[in-house]
Order: sequence, then structure tokens, then C-alpha cells
Amino acid sequence: MARIVVLGAGFAGLWAAIGAARMREEIGANSDIEIRLIDRNPYHNIRVRNYEVDLSEVAIPLPQLLDPIGVSHGIGEVETIDPARREISLVTDRGDETLRYDRLVLALGSEVMRPDIPGLAEHAFDVDTYAAALNLEEHLTSLGRSVPSPGRSTVVVVGAGFTGIEVAAEMPDRLARAGITGSRRIILVDSNPAVGATIGAHARPVIETALASLEVETRLGVRVASVEAAGMHLSSGEFIPTQTVIWCAGMRASRLAASFPDARDRLGRLLVDPFMRVADVGGVFAAGDVASSVVDGLHPTVMSCQFARPMGRFAGHNVVADLAGRPMLPLRIDWYVTVLDLGGWGALYTEGWDREVRTTGQAAKATKQTINCKRIYPPLSGSKDELFAAAAPTVQAPPPTYGVR
Repeated sequence: MARIVVLGAGFAGLWAAIGAARMREEIGANSDIEIRLIDRNPYHNIRVRNYEVDLSEVAIPLPQLLDPIGVSHGIGEVETIDPARREISLVTDRGDETLRYDRLVLALGSEVMRPDIPGLAEHAFDVDTYAAALNLEEHLTSLGRSVPSPGRSTVVVVGAGFTGIEVAAEMPDRLARAGITGSRRIILVDSNPAVGATIGAHARPVIETALASLEVETRLGVRVASVEAAGMHLSSGEFIPTQTVIWCAGMRASRLAASFPDARDRLGRLLVDPFMRVADVGGVFAAGDVASSVVDGLHPTVMSCQFARPMGRFAGHNVVADLAGRPMLPLRIDWYVTVLDLGGWGALYTEGWDREVRTTGQAAKATKQTINCKRIYPPLSGSKDELFAAAAPTVQAPPPTYGVR
């Protein structure tokens, strides 16, 4: 029996596994092809919701999604990949293991970069993973139960990109949930001279208005010099007393991308063709944050579930088609939107690669909630038919808008 291994259960990996199972059944090869998914966790994390107040629905058990479609799954930490031998070295609860594959889908995603800043590893939080988000939630809850002290009611978020802005904008509600009321400070720090430096000039005034309304302070054009239990030192010489530093400054593709000799971009992502194949490496596909594909003839994908989900669906379809000698399907996406959550103020919805503002405030918030709570979720019914329908190798239409700015 031929074996397809999918590494990673994020947006790309989950949909690659479901898409592969769909194609396997479509060609009548259930008894000929094994599909196995490996992840370090036994759940699919709706990662883009890790910044939110309520984390109760952001981790979905893998058996609920994969058992109905005949995809086996295991928990393990990937140590190395040997593309020449088609072998994966894993560390599991049983010890070191080797897993062979006939075809591989690499979907190990990305991780937040933590530079070698004194005290950062010991004292900073993040929302990069579900476990990290829970750790932050427990910390805030603990602060809410403690007696007032210097820095207890001050939160510093480092990185004023998409994630950092969403974390900072949601923080007033998170502090209220934790029982931290009264005088509070939320400070957004970035080395760039403007908030949302990569988001574009059209969107920036909206973001600045929202942050001002939420009373989020900024420290721009400065770097973090060091972090300690009592606070943070900035390159400007300022010391901010705080017990909560949240690091959101920069992402990089999984280190396992370096297992392959092919070209990688500045984020460490493997360059893949429209079929999600890694060039010059037999039998390997890649999707999601670990891969970069030019999807409209001009623009490469960005690290977001907007691209990871269709990349995964097409990778899953194509890996089975490749194994079975069937025609593969190229991925093309002719639209791009961003929907940035701005907490209690609302949200920001932009269209196009130049990010023209489409809707703002509560109208955009309705779109964001549709995306976060419905659109990016797999079917939870346990129905094989519904899972396969959702995994069809097609590209969804843009998300709905509920008002025009």
C-alpha cells in the first residue's frame, strides 16, 4: 500500500489530509493508499483566533475531523526529513520513530521569531499556538486575582503588524474578563515609524483612529533592549513597568523547510509551483505558511489562513493525483482581502493588494466574525460527505461585506 504523509494539522495540513482522502475515494483507491497525518498536538487549532477573549472553540480534536474519512493520525515532533530516502524522523511518546512515505505534504506552518534579547525567553508571552494563548489567559486571570502592584495593569505588545494590532485591540476586553479594571495601560511597541507598516497607507488612518479610541498607546521607532519580571527596557531609554509582555514581532517558516535544497524566500518558505509541488524533489508537496506560490501570475501567497486553506485543498488533491497518475489541478486565486480585528471599535476590511479600504467599524466586524467563527471552520458534524464537500479543490468567493464605507 502506498503511503501519503501530511506533516502538520494547521489550516494547510488539515485540508491537505481531507482533500487527499476526498480524491482517494473519488478514484476508488481507499484500499491502495494510506493517508497519515502527523502533528505535535492532537487537535486542529483555529490559530487566527488565539488573540481573542474566548478560547473555548479554537481547538478541535483531530479524531472528530479525520476518523470519519479514514485518515490515520499520530502525535509526534518532526526532527528531520530525508527526501532522498523518503523518511521522516519523529519523536513520539514511544521514543524515536522513522516513518517512510511515498508522497509527502509538508504543512508545518510558521512560528513567531524570538530574537536573542535579554529576558525575552523567560518573561514574554505570545499567541502563536493554542498552548501559548492558554498560558497568556492563565497569566491574565492570575493577575486579576492578585493585589494591585506596579505593572499589574499594564500590557505591552511588541510588534505592530496584523497580530500585534489584533492582540492590542482585544486587550481591553481580555483585561476586563480577567477582572483587571480601573486604570489600565496597553502599549504597542514597534521598531517601524508607523503602526501597520506593511498594511498600507489606505488602512493606516483607520487603524490609528481605532487604537486611539481604545486608548492604546504606541512607542514607535524603538526596539526592545531587555525584558525582566518587573518590566521592559526600550532602546529609547524608557523603562515600562509591566508584568505582561506579549511578543508578536515577526514570523518565519518552519525550520524543516531547510531539509530541502530548493530556493527559499526571505521568510524561509519553500517555493512551490501552482500544483503545490516542491521543485526538483520527487514526491514532495508543500502548502500553507511553509510554502510560497505565485497564485495570480504576479503575487506570492502571504502567511494567512486565506491562502493556507486552498493551498492545502489543492495539495491534497494533487498529491493523490500524482501518486495515481491522474491530472493535477493548478491553484489560481484572483482576489485578496484583509480583515483586521480592532476589538471593541470594530474591524477593517480591505480589498486588493494595495489594500483599498472597503468597510470599517461594526460593518467590517460582522465580516470578521463570519470569517473567524464560520468560514474558516471545517464541518463539525462528523459527516464524511460534508467534510469532502468542504475539501473540494475550488477557490471560495471573497467573504461577504455588510456595508460600504
